[in-house]
Amino acid sequence: MDKYQELLNLVQSFEQDFEKFFVKGNKAAGTRVRKHMNELKKFAQDVRLDVQTIKKGEE
Repeated sequence: MDKYQELLNLVQSFEQDFEKFFVKGNKAAGTRVRKHMNELKKFAQDVRLDVQTIKKGEE
């Protein structure tokens, strides 16, 4: 469950920049949102690889 908690913490850390961009229209925050989404994409790929590794170990 550590990965799940990491995911929650990662998403929560994005909250301020999302609000600044989508609610307040701060364009600089939009750049940070894009960076955050790229971090999320990398994290998701790592989780996918971990799942595949665990599944192969069980077969």
